[in-house]
Amino acid sequence: QVQVVESGGGMVQAGGSPTLSCAASGGTLYAMAWFRRAPGKEREFVVSISWSGGRTYYAESVKDRFTISGDNAKNTVALQMNSLKPEDTAVYFCAADDDPLTFPAVVEGNDYDYWGQGTQVTVSS
Repeated sequence: QVQVVESGGGMVQAGGSPTLSCAASGGTLYAMAWFRRAPGKEREFVVSISWSGGRTYYAESVKDRFTISGDNAKNTVALQMNSLKPEDTAVYFCAADDDPLTFPAVVEGNDYDYWGQGTQVTVSS
């Protein structure tokens, strides 16, 4: 059984640049991603990495500020967030899948089978 664990998060000031980390174990993984759910909003896609496709994907709203990196051998990913804004406040979830997800599934949450518990990021002004 695949397990997904996030680390990082917490309270940061606007303009900060924290990094979130995620580690998955228990199987061969082909895609990992970060989603977030802000207060009063639905879950939205943030970033993903497709090991099988050799590509990364970014939501338009974060592509100039966030960077995803990963190590397929370790099944780990990191999300470097720069210039945080109060509207970035959300619970951030790491997701993984053991199937070679194709677009658009790789940027949508419905086809990811394994999820972490989430980590809260609160950006204060």
